[in-house]
Formats: sequence, structure tokens, C-alpha cells
Amino acid sequence: MQHDIEQLAQDLGNALREGGMTIAVAESCTGGLVGGALTAIPGSSDWFMGGVIAYHNAVKEELLGVDSAVLEATGAVSEETVRAMADGVARLLRVQAALSISGIAGPTGGTPDKPVGTVCFGWRLNGETTSTTEQLYGDREAVRVASVRRAIRGMLNIVQGRAP
Repeated sequence: MQHDIEQLAQDLGNALREGGMTIAVAESCTGGLVGGALTAIPGSSDWFMGGVIAYHNAVKEELLGVDSAVLEATGAVSEETVRAMADGVARLLRVQAALSISGIAGPTGGTPDKPVGTVCFGWRLNGETTSTTEQLYGDREAVRVASVRRAIRGMLNIVQGRAP
């Protein structure tokens, strides 16, 4: 993993440990990269509970509790979906902090409304959930790595009392 992502993960781990909190992740387009970045930090078992790779909508629905009506109305790549994913993984793994990602990493799958590089992020802390959508650029790997960076940075900001 890239050095800046490793540093963000370390900083997030320190902030969670200091706050006596644990975190879980729900990932789609990143396929476990966020969990991998967090578990690369020595001592992460103190604050990282686990994650769900919810690549298929059935996993989002059945494991994370995302309502099928939300998926039908807004799609898998939507702020409504990532908020539900973050809420679901927080409930499932009983954590105070959760983050979620769903996006279109490419090279195919984009639409005029949601082009390749559209990524939605969800963050939950102590029962409050927020989200954002960003347009990322580059090839599939670049979009996935940028998504990991943004997700961890957003969670760190929230844990530290700032906007994501």
C-alpha cells in the first residue's frame, strides 16, 4: 500500500484507540483494499473488527440490510446505498465507527449519470451517518487506490471532529 495511505491508516488507528472505539468496513469496488490497509498496521486488532466485501447487491441486501427498494431506486452506487451499508456493517459487527464504499472503478460500467470513477463514500460514527460522492480519475487501479485514500481520510476527519 502507498505510504500516505499507510500513514492515514496509522493515524486513524491511533485516533480510534485514543477514543476507545472500534471500526468495521463495508466495501464494494475496493474489494477489501480498505480492510487490507487497516490490518497492515501493527496492533490493528485493538481497533479493527472486520469487514464485508459486498460486491454483489445480494450481499448488500442479505448481509448488510440494504433495502432492495433503495437499490432499485438509486442503484448500488449512491449515497443512500453507502449510508445503509455503513449502518449495516456497524450493526453487524457492533462497532462505533464504520465506513463504506461503492463505485464504478471501470473500465466499463459507467453511464452518463454515473461515469467510470464515480465513487460514493459512507461514514458512521456513534450513530450518525454521512456520505459524499466524488468523481475520481485514472484507470481501475488508480480509482480503487484513490477510493481507499479518501475513505480512510474521511473517517479520520470525522473521528477528529472535522468534516469528512
